[in-house]
Amino acid sequence: MSTTAPALGTFSVRPLDPIADAELLHRWVTDPKAAFWMMQDAELQDVEREYMRIAAHEHHDAFIGLHDGEPAFLMERYDPRHVELVGLYEPEPGDVGMHFLVAPTDTPVHGFTRAVITAVMRELFADPATLRVVVEPDVGNKAVHALNAAVGFVPEREIQKPEKTALLSFCTREQFEGAVGDVEGPR
Repeated sequence: MSTTAPALGTFSVRPLDPIADAELLHRWVTDPKAAFWMMQDAELQDVEREYMRIAAHEHHDAFIGLHDGEPAFLMERYDPRHVELVGLYEPEPGDVGMHFLVAPTDTPVHGFTRAVITAVMRELFADPATLRVVVEPDVGNKAVHALNAAVGFVPEREIQKPEKTALLSFCTREQFEGAVGDVEGPR
């Protein structure tokens, strides 16, 4: 599926290849702007290993997001009943967990990150089985909290994960539609 954002271009995703994409991902996740990704000190082999683990996991998927055909963001989708949030909240049928990371750039484009999270959400809601998206960003990541709110996420509460204190937030299909318009959107 692809989404076109007015004045920003076309966004789509493809499955991540843990080996072929490792160098690209390594640059992204070790960049200072990716501090909340918690891989600042990762070596190339660490990134390969982590994404090979995700690729082998039946409840976790990773994708390279493309902007006009070029790699521009990372998207992860997971089943919170089995990954990330086990025992930290009561999952509902249709819950899907999500992470995203925009590639670092020296020439930021106004509205780009918001277009990325919108494209990620459209991709997740393209699956009719997805009824609600769950996120658990670091409580200190104010920028992502604002982006999440812009696409319809509602914070529920802080939770303690092994690696961070997180803000558990949810976005239903209806909340997303109310925030950004028709889930199907332009193709």
